[in-house]
Amino acid sequence: MSTTRVPLHLAPRTPRLLQDGARGFVLVLAGGGYAGRSDHEGPGIAAWLADQGIAAASLDYPVAPARYPAALEQVLLALADLRAGVHGDVRGPLVLAGSSAGGHLAGTVATVTRAERQALATRTGTHDPLRRPDLVTMNYPVFSLVDHAHLGSRIALLGQDHPEQLAVDLSIENRVDADVPPAFVWHTADDAVVPVENTLAAISAWRSVRVEVEGHVYPRGKHGIGLALGETDAVAAWPAHWLAWLHRHGVHPA
Repeated sequence: MSTTRVPLHLAPRTPRLLQDGARGFVLVLAGGGYAGRSDHEGPGIAAWLADQGIAAASLDYPVAPARYPAALEQVLLALADLRAGVHGDVRGPLVLAGSSAGGHLAGTVATVTRAERQALATRTGTHDPLRRPDLVTMNYPVFSLVDHAHLGSRIALLGQDHPEQLAVDLSIENRVDADVPPAFVWHTADDAVVPVENTLAAISAWRSVRVEVEGHVYPRGKHGIGLALGETDAVAAWPAHWLAWLHRHGVHPA
């Protein structure tokens, strides 16, 4: 597959984990409103996963002034490279995990359309598979671009003068079909930046097509809380809930 790739950063322990036979791989997409990428939600989460024995990496997906579909296409290429063994011998489920705007990107890739895949394949001249992830995780995601939307993410992704229909088409609730992968999604009820209704919509959308979804709404926690390290409220339990979900779906240490 010939096209320029954005950097994919393997967590420091990941090469050894892959050599030792760890099952599955998590590709992490940081939040940042499509205007930047947060270190603690990208490399930080990938490193934490590797400390738990799970192979992981973070991706420097394009942000503004890049527009749709640049980020979507780079994630599809990264997934294809991982499946092809470019970054090591990946065995087991391939998981895409994103936070905030990264959660929207993860959801967009998990619902990628045939037309989006074909456009990328035509432009790159490849016959390699451009497939959805096997599992998807969305942490306090920007799920919709039209209903309880985070306006900053919408403008950064689509531009100031984008057509309204494009925002509708890229609202994940309008893209979900029966071929979406199982999902883990969570939010805090008092999120003052991206409303919890985004996660409630994600749960409803997955349920509408009868695909497995595990959803959690914790009472308190600021937006961008990441791994909630040092927190004492209920949200501190989310990483343990996520690990249990990953393990149930075949992602675990060697």
